[in-house]
Amino acid sequence: MPPLNYSGKLVLAPMVRTGELPIRLSALRYGADLVWSPEIVDKKIIACTRVVNEKINCVDFVQSDKDNNVVFRTHRHHERSKIIFQLGTASPELAVQAATIVAADVAGIDVNSGCPKHFSIHSGMGAALLRTPEKLVAILEALVKEVGKKFDIGISVKIRILDTPEATFELVKRLVKTGISALTVHCRKIAMRPRERAIRDGYLAGIANICREAGVTCIANGDVYCRADLTMLKDMYGIESAMIATSAETNVSCFGADTKDKVRPWREVAEEIFKAAVEIDNHTTNTKYILGRIIPGKDVMYRGIMQSHSHDEMKRVFQGLPPQETERLKSQKPNQAKASSNRDLEPTNPKRKIAISAMEDLCLGIDRQRQKLDDVETPLRDGPSALQTVG
Repeated sequence: MPPLNYSGKLVLAPMVRTGELPIRLSALRYGADLVWSPEIVDKKIIACTRVVNEKINCVDFVQSDKDNNVVFRTHRHHERSKIIFQLGTASPELAVQAATIVAADVAGIDVNSGCPKHFSIHSGMGAALLRTPEKLVAILEALVKEVGKKFDIGISVKIRILDTPEATFELVKRLVKTGISALTVHCRKIAMRPRERAIRDGYLAGIANICREAGVTCIANGDVYCRADLTMLKDMYGIESAMIATSAETNVSCFGADTKDKVRPWREVAEEIFKAAVEIDNHTTNTKYILGRIIPGKDVMYRGIMQSHSHDEMKRVFQGLPPQETERLKSQKPNQAKASSNRDLEPTNPKRKIAISAMEDLCLGIDRQRQKLDDVETPLRDGPSALQTVG
């Protein structure tokens, strides 16, 4: 396989839960040039066993001590030259060990040093690495030497802008000297949330110049919606590639759209992703989560998908039918259906009643807005110990 070229690309961002294989395959089908996996922590992938899943033509990395839980799944043909494995790490040694496990099945390894969420920054990972640049440099140098060169794959890093352009430029100058092939800059500061406008002026052109002089591809992330934005960023700031996150969560056809108002209808996109999920035997819970970000909460299909317990039941919903369980109740005599419904929905145990009520809120879409808290990022204030989980 030829060396990975990151230049001139519109790519899918690493996204927790949403960025699993179904949406990555759909992104590629709609025109994404490269796709990032969700961040996976080094120790978690080190504990996995590589298994070739011939039935669905995938390679699985499974935790044998946890009922063969699939930690990472990649398609052997559709993704092989397109998938960038994002690694969460704070140790050069663990980074090399983890990356070596997946290196033969991916096109590149990306180090996450931009995510400020608690699950990422604990133990000094994610955006915490921006406060320890010596460690970040050591990680990248080790990966380039021990993994990138040995397996002939790309090594890259994803960062955020710092408090000042000068501080950001100094960091980037250090990082591009490590031998990496690409640097993604999320144009928001650590404490900023996704709803806040990305900061490009004063930062992005300088970062792009530093990367270009070092022969490193600069990828811009933050408020990127479609291919037209890639052209605009090239013209205005001199960057070479761009990364889409939020827009891809709600409509992954943005990769094939010239402008953000020319995406495909949500139902078409939902059907495409569901088809991919079935083909690769995706976990039902994850399929529901992905579709829940695409289907409008007030649409009857949203309720049907949230009430489904299997891909077969979801298929019925796409066909305009109720999930199987609802159909079973309808087929019963009125008294039987009422009794069954009462047993399922009106438990006498108060704690169970509260738990089911909470689940109903989620399934009916009442809690849909609260799901957006998954995207809310907690600011780094006094270091990792001061961080709290949000969402």
